Amino acid sequence: MKVRVETYEGHGGVDMLRRLYFDGREIEVSSNLDQWHGADYRYFKVKDADGNLYVLRHDEGLADWDLIMFQSEEALERNHHSQGFDDSA
Repeated sequence: MKVRVETYEGHGGVDMLRRLYFDGREIEVSSNLDQWHGADYRYFKVKDADGNLYVLRHDEGLADWDLIMFQSEEALERNHHSQGFDDSA
């Protein structure tokens, strides 16, 4: 899914994501978790204030952004508990 992304220059001049825009929605990025380079793209893993997880792919040559993965906070918690983690202790 094509998205529009607003970035800012973080510590050391590294690009960080600030906001995502898609489907008429504006998503405020609360945490930049990771970024890495692939063969032809740069990837970013971020979370929003609700805890939802997004992975985006950036084609730096074309300046195109794609949302390649989304996982809701609810699904993250279900997955966490199904793997035997217990946060109640």
